[in-house]
Amino acid sequence: MSAARPAPATRTKAKMPLGRKIGITAFSVLAGLVVIAVVAAGFVVFTIQRSFPTLEGTITTSGLNDKVTVQRDDRGIPTITADDSHDLFFAQGYVHAQDRFWEMDFRRHVTSGRLSELFGASQLPTDTFLRTLGWRKVAEQEVDLLSDDAKAYYQAYADGVNAYLSDHHGAAVSLEYAVLGLQNPDYTIEKWTIADSLAWLKAMAWDLRANLGDETDRALLAGAGYTQEQIADLYPAYPFDQNPVIVPELSTDAPDAKTPDVEAGSTAPASLQWQQVDNVVEAASALIGQVGEGVGSNSWVVSGDLTESGMPLLSNDPHLGAAMPSIWHQIGLRCAKVSAACPFDVAGFGFSGVPGVVIGHNTSIAWGFTNLTTDVTDLYLERVQGDDYWRDGKLVPLKISHETIKVAGGKDVDLEIRSTNNGPIISSVNDDDAAIAQHPVTGSDGKVTEPSSMPDGDTAVALKWTALTPGTTAEAIFTLDQAQDFAGFRAAAEQFDVPAQNLIYADVNGNIGYQAPGKLPIRGAGDGSMPQPGWDSDYDWKGFIPFAKLPVLYNPDDGYIVTANNAITGDDYPYFLTNDWDYGWRAARITDLIQRASADHKLTVQDMRDIQSDTDFWIGKKLITAYKDITVDDTQVQSALDLFDLWDGQNAVDSAAAAYANVVWDELAQDLFTRREHPAPTGSQSRLFLVADNLLDDPDSSWWTNDQISVTSQQQMLVKAATDAYHRLAELEGSNPEQWTWGGIHKLTLTSATFGSSGIAPIEWLFNRGPLAVGGGSSVVDATGWAIGDGFDVSTVPSMRMVVDLSNFDASTWTNLTGESGHAFHPNYDDQAEAWQHVQALPWAFSPKAVKAAATHTLVLAPAD
Repeated sequence: MSAARPAPATRTKAKMPLGRKIGITAFSVLAGLVVIAVVAAGFVVFTIQRSFPTLEGTITTSGLNDKVTVQRDDRGIPTITADDSHDLFFAQGYVHAQDRFWEMDFRRHVTSGRLSELFGASQLPTDTFLRTLGWRKVAEQEVDLLSDDAKAYYQAYADGVNAYLSDHHGAAVSLEYAVLGLQNPDYTIEKWTIADSLAWLKAMAWDLRANLGDETDRALLAGAGYTQEQIADLYPAYPFDQNPVIVPELSTDAPDAKTPDVEAGSTAPASLQWQQVDNVVEAASALIGQVGEGVGSNSWVVSGDLTESGMPLLSNDPHLGAAMPSIWHQIGLRCAKVSAACPFDVAGFGFSGVPGVVIGHNTSIAWGFTNLTTDVTDLYLERVQGDDYWRDGKLVPLKISHETIKVAGGKDVDLEIRSTNNGPIISSVNDDDAAIAQHPVTGSDGKVTEPSSMPDGDTAVALKWTALTPGTTAEAIFTLDQAQDFAGFRAAAEQFDVPAQNLIYADVNGNIGYQAPGKLPIRGAGDGSMPQPGWDSDYDWKGFIPFAKLPVLYNPDDGYIVTANNAITGDDYPYFLTNDWDYGWRAARITDLIQRASADHKLTVQDMRDIQSDTDFWIGKKLITAYKDITVDDTQVQSALDLFDLWDGQNAVDSAAAAYANVVWDELAQDLFTRREHPAPTGSQSRLFLVADNLLDDPDSSWWTNDQISVTSQQQMLVKAATDAYHRLAELEGSNPEQWTWGGIHKLTLTSATFGSSGIAPIEWLFNRGPLAVGGGSSVVDATGWAIGDGFDVSTVPSMRMVVDLSNFDASTWTNLTGESGHAFHPNYDDQAEAWQHVQALPWAFSPKAVKAAATHTLVLAPAD
């Protein structure tokens, strides 16, 4: 066991707004009773360590064709070398099960809507919602769409997982099963299947589903009486004149996409009561990482014309909900001899439960992802009569199916799922959509209208989403891992339909590129910004944008490509993509930093890491200007305002001015938008930056009047925000502004998605780590996001950071959020967290020589017969 950990620090949990209070696995129980149970169950060193993976020697197992070598470095990162593809993915499944099986098992219960089987009746609302969406059923259909090769890879992976499970059970698989046994002692682990892997890609698509929240919020605002002008104020158009687009001009000379031809080159105890979820529409996202500000990503690539080596550099840091362990698992997959029969030599980041490498590089190309943020979800108002619904003037039958939800310690629950041609009806399982059904509004192009010519019946809301149609993303992972050039990369992009991602590219021949992949709908009469009338087929989707027409960029003259969830193209692009981009502050900052650095010197890997660590706070600089001529009589508040005089606008971890600026911003945003008789949703701070900037230039706007807080002018509201921010920070960090620090209130606690939110200190102590004081912030390049009105604790993060050097792959760097292992107290459980906290680079060995030099453990998997 690793060195003893210090006693857990006491922490106060901020109150979470509706839609965020989803304590998926929290339970209430007298701490003393749990401690007794823990001791009685033998939670001692043996129990903790028995699930740690074997890293040395030889393990024999049925199912292999030949020996496989697993070399691990001191951070536990494996490089697997095998003679054939079957053994390669079999070994990856075995290694994932060694490192992360509890996480894999939990995820498949999430994606199947089977959490109640683990945690009891409190999870029924979440399971009901997820069953209604039907992720698992879609994944099962996708199994049949796999090519023979890809299906064989997934089956080999599943066989490897099951080989590990064949001689590991209960707490020998993971410590969490011992804790689960306190409540659910009859639970047994099922075998892994191909559909279990594919369903996780649906979960990732949900987390990156783009504007569904904005569409819902606009509909709720209209239903609450907000005017069209007020909604337009809250959702301004993308500032094309201020921030960049990804593809200013479409490339016409990019190599055509083609598949690469790769040659050699029982009853629960009464004391345990799991917490009820409050809002299921965000529950699915909370289960895989809290949805909030910052879910997006940064990526950029620079050509050799701008670099010291003369070859491209590619950077990526996907922004996702903070998770313990990190959502990513680092790995290298190598065929001993690369050939058409065994075409893999690739390394990077993947998901436990899914074979292959999702983001990384092979021997020829490197790639990165950011969320495309295009609109791939629409809400449809439906008019229902009994078991029928209206469609173009006729009643047609609803599609009705039934499922049974099994409940640990309780009775089975029957579920009826009702769907229209537009998708499952979700207003019966989610409060926000039920509210939309009660006050239906529709509209497009920023206009809000009452639904016209509504047929008789009750109003319901259905969800249309690209991920609810079987797709080919599961195949795309292998196509991408094998690609040798831009044509092969585009072939993978064509298969990568859900979730829609910006894909950046670089290769060892010096080329750089970008491709927008994804299944992007062509809409009819509406634009998807508001719910549409489902009874009128004019509002149906009319197909998808042809891949050949999707934005592509190849070797641009500028020598770089930046994607940060900003607008992809200008208004002249012939197809509608969305109205709800990220507003481009991160993209503009990254572009500026690349331009300034490259004007001064040739760029290096360190320059890329420096950009990833940038903490420039755009709205903070606006606040400096806004408060320049404001003075207050309160000397203490004025001493805080004086911090702005010398502040550089950076959210540095040790900055007093950054601490004050962020609290002022939080107070101002709440005074403007949420502390009203009918609160307006805050959502993306990127959007609020532009809203607030517009209002600061318009002192006569009605938004500066708020009867709920007794202010009637811009001046009064600014003074109030500054005053309240001082007193709030004085309570948190003391009355002396010089002693404040941003990191003192902006912290990340690495929290287990299951047992880490119990409210019981001994159990939380087992699985959680931190808190970590960090710099950065929301809509900052170092995107440690927090939510307006919910304190400053970090909820979304750069889930990993990587820089790939195409001149020498061994000079590349990578850092995971936590560590490779999913086993609490294992040395690799959180050993990368400190480097992540300080945006430090960790070496990434790739060549056989470098992997051998870095290896601290070598395990051989050998066939049993």
